[in-house]
Amino acid sequence: MPDLTQPYDRALLAVTLVAMDPGLGGVAVRARAGPVRNALAGQLAPWGRLTRLHPGLTDDDLFGGLDLTATLTAGQPVLRPGLLSRAGAFELTMAERCPVGLAARLSLALDQGAGPLVMWDEGAEEDERAPVALAERLAFAVDLTGVGVAGLGAVAPAPARLTHVALPDSALTDIISLCGRLGIDSARAPLFALRCARALAALGGRDAVTPDDIAIAAALTLAHRATQLPPDDAEPPPPEEDQPRPEEQDLIIPQDLLLEAVKAFLPPDLLARLAAGQLRTARGSGTGAVKKGNRRGRPLPARPGGLTGGARIDLVATLRAAAPWQPMRRAPGGPLRILPADLRVKRFEDRSDRLLIFAVDASGSQALTRLAEAKGAVELLLAQAYARRDHVALIAFRGTGAEVLLPPTRSLVQTKRRLAALPGGGGTPLAAGLMAALAQADGARRRGLTPTIALLTDGRANIALDGRADRPQAAADALTAARALRAAGAAALVIDTGQRAEPQLATLARAMGGAYLALPRADAQTLSRSLSAALDA
Repeated sequence: MPDLTQPYDRALLAVTLVAMDPGLGGVAVRARAGPVRNALAGQLAPWGRLTRLHPGLTDDDLFGGLDLTATLTAGQPVLRPGLLSRAGAFELTMAERCPVGLAARLSLALDQGAGPLVMWDEGAEEDERAPVALAERLAFAVDLTGVGVAGLGAVAPAPARLTHVALPDSALTDIISLCGRLGIDSARAPLFALRCARALAALGGRDAVTPDDIAIAAALTLAHRATQLPPDDAEPPPPEEDQPRPEEQDLIIPQDLLLEAVKAFLPPDLLARLAAGQLRTARGSGTGAVKKGNRRGRPLPARPGGLTGGARIDLVATLRAAAPWQPMRRAPGGPLRILPADLRVKRFEDRSDRLLIFAVDASGSQALTRLAEAKGAVELLLAQAYARRDHVALIAFRGTGAEVLLPPTRSLVQTKRRLAALPGGGGTPLAAGLMAALAQADGARRRGLTPTIALLTDGRANIALDGRADRPQAAADALTAARALRAAGAAALVIDTGQRAEPQLATLARAMGGAYLALPRADAQTLSRSLSAALDA
């Protein structure tokens, strides 16, 4: 058994197990191009023939289509097969750039039995990640960042295919219980863990799965899917009346054994990274809104149409549509006959610029506790927004109202200057801050921007929208403003910066249709990392 504390050895073991059982889906590998990645790619021979995929593939490339040249030559439709029709395994390069549509098509292919797949995630930054939906269909994930080339091993010989291996009756129950403690809601995760345990037993030449097999399988397939840290003081389950017979003791898998095995593989910065993971599944790609047009952007499949509204003809797609009908339309040797129904027009997909609206609580309660950290986190984020060429707006609410300190701009210096001068003290007019953010979001949409609102507050609203000091009315006004934001379709994120999590803010986030992120006792660096990951999710 390889040293599972080493990421490269875990990757080799994953490659071996997938070769034995392709139903494990494959491996997601986070590694930049280099000797370590090349060494691992050279160990994929047991998977069979590898077909390389890349983010720029079209539907015709994936599923096949009409071979235009052969069709015109033969005078009858000639189809060419797509890449997904090939037998063997697949590798997806630059997975962090994979568009949502391609990820969905590859996910469907894996669900239908294609694969296995090795997904090379070459992201340089923390927010550059492979599609979650695609990674979900792969049993294993390994991060080779920082791994050196010294002492790299090779794939050990393994059985060609998985033979029959018996599973303990309690294995599924134990794995599902462990998934619950780790906050894993995926139905694939426990199935991957069981398949991995069977493959490990077969690799060791055993006819039955042992507790060690299940512990290792849980660590390999569940640790990277965890969304919460397991409790340290979990109470042991009550003793059952019917104690197992002595000969059945070896089939009982202690939950503590499974939990400790998974804990050993949990990333040390799980709390900071998991907020991004949870939001990523629900928030999308973190960029501007998709706009379709006929002039610029990423090419989309052509559609039927005519020369109206400035549309441009896609000549190749038009010929492809007309070619099958030529034997019936033209005389032998005559010119091509193209009818209006054959016309195909070009389409492109572009994304609008994004506006990040920071609504910062500068009230007395916030100023005494977390205003300095919140200002530091926003300042750190400003540099990242500037690098991405995002627009930024800054709103502060304190006293009896809200003030737009900075309208949408790309000026990093000006934004930092206004933020540094942000005073603190007074009441918490949370509703006024939300209404000011809504006004900025509406104006941004009219200018073609995609607004995202980040609210940083400790949640103690006590000033109503009319300026009165009325805590119940202030809470009601904040909920009303939150619902207005949701109705306007503005993406939102609520950051609870209080020393303790405030339940009212979680309710407010649900009313906004946004995400809630509680970060008690977090400094500016932690706030910045978590907020950046959430905004880019």
